[in-house]
Amino acid sequence: MSASRRDLAGAAVVAGPGLVLAAAGLFHPHSLSWATAPRWTVLHVIALFVFPLVGVALMWLVRGRQDPVAWLVRASAFVYATAYTALDVISGASAGYVTWRLGEGASRPDEVRYLFALGGRLGEVGSWALIACAVVVAVDAVRRIGRLALPGLLLVPGAWLVHVDHIFAPAGVVGMALVGLASGWLAHARSATPRS
Repeated sequence: MSASRRDLAGAAVVAGPGLVLAAAGLFHPHSLSWATAPRWTVLHVIALFVFPLVGVALMWLVRGRQDPVAWLVRASAFVYATAYTALDVISGASAGYVTWRLGEGASRPDEVRYLFALGGRLGEVGSWALIACAVVVAVDAVRRIGRLALPGLLLVPGAWLVHVDHIFAPAGVVGMALVGLASGWLAHARSATPRS
């Protein structure tokens, strides 16, 4: 495989997690009820294996570097991946499964509300970490690569939209798509820039 095809393949892999989650968001129910619980649960079980990969993709953008900025990217991406995965497990898979198992017509017990309260708090930590990581990655890329990295600035509004609306359509879907596309673009720009 030629170097240019390898670089494009690498950019596609980096963009992949965000784009997969954006596509999943098109099927994400806007509320959890007994009727939506099966889709809610399955979607979150699948997403459990994808949400952390967004953090891995962001870490990939600073691979091979040992400077403080690269470590800040790694730390914030790790916090995002851990806390947002916890949100997915608690408010997604667990709350969905319990709601389904309660049966049709059952009122939501306090225990399910407790799951949402805990998951929401952890998700908030994760989404703020994603925003912080996006800002650091985008600013660092523009500083190092220059104008070629400017489309990568879309990483920041993408992360903000995920913070505001998870992966719910339409805003959360657009946000996660921007995270994926901007990450992929920055991976491409990084490979297209001569190393100093």
